[in-house]
Amino acid sequence: MPGRMNIPIFIPHFGCKNDCVFCNQRKISGHDHVADMDVLRDFIEESVKTKGNREVEIAFFGGSFTGLDMEIQKEYLDLAKEYVTRYNLRGIRFSTRPDYISESIMEMLLDYPVVAIELGIQSMDEDVLRMSKRNHNVDQVYKAVELIRDYDMELGVQMMLGLPGDTYDKSMETCRKLIGFNPDTVRIYPTLVIEDTELAHMYQRGDYEPLSLDMAVTWTARVLSAFKNCGINVIRVGLQDNEDLKGQARLAGPYHPAFKELVLDEMVFLSLMEQMEFINESCKDGSEAPCYELAGGQGIYQRLIGHKKGNVKRFQEKGIRLKQDKNLNSDTFWLTRINGGTVLTGVF
Repeated sequence: MPGRMNIPIFIPHFGCKNDCVFCNQRKISGHDHVADMDVLRDFIEESVKTKGNREVEIAFFGGSFTGLDMEIQKEYLDLAKEYVTRYNLRGIRFSTRPDYISESIMEMLLDYPVVAIELGIQSMDEDVLRMSKRNHNVDQVYKAVELIRDYDMELGVQMMLGLPGDTYDKSMETCRKLIGFNPDTVRIYPTLVIEDTELAHMYQRGDYEPLSLDMAVTWTARVLSAFKNCGINVIRVGLQDNEDLKGQARLAGPYHPAFKELVLDEMVFLSLMEQMEFINESCKDGSEAPCYELAGGQGIYQRLIGHKKGNVKRFQEKGIRLKQDKNLNSDTFWLTRINGGTVLTGVF
């Protein structure tokens, strides 16, 4: 199956009549305006040249597409439809809010090659939605999901971790409910405090405390693992890096340029620890020498040692030393008790 490619067109905050406490789409997306149609045509033409054998979607991101004035929606959809037809592209994808999906909107979309709709759900907890000023409720999420499924379009969902009022248990419950929708794609975002947002004022007043980086990595690793265990395709972990997020626009929150790598490393570490419940914190004789050796093929070994070897000390504290074994398949590992034989093997 060939890979897929998006031709992204950003519509920062256009179409969204709501101001969630966390939202400043101009800073989050790195785009503060929408190019005119001639510029978009040139951009699409140049992007199509790089597609190779990949399936291509023209994707409208950064705002609530179906909240745009209907004439503007149709102008963008007509442009996208023209290029989907001309170059035999896969279709159109866009993101929107659950309360901006209705039967009349879905009927209008039937005139266009829309293949996927991504819902910015963020949380399935009523208190979190209220405290984040999402101005929609959980029931509206269910109705939007049902409509998208009724019209036989791919469903994408987006969730955020660490919103006001959020807890680890609430995030895991949101994850479980999203799994129940059996979405085609998922995006997972930790909450960052961006300037010129209500969340920034809440943070400065001491009314909001963002997740630490370690907490965000652990929560996200648990959520990502749950989705992956159900065979659900997670296409984004963490916000797309840009200069605004690296600079003064980000006031606080769990930002890291290699956030996804940290999450994947944590997911491997947590998974192995669950499989190795029999391992004591130290050797039975009190020695600081390692009791076990954990070897992995080239690919999994990089996850075992972690970003900048961040996992090495954690394994050492469990009495485990790490080793790369070039004779193993890339995603295979084995654990041996030193001077005691193999005790665990597996594949990631």
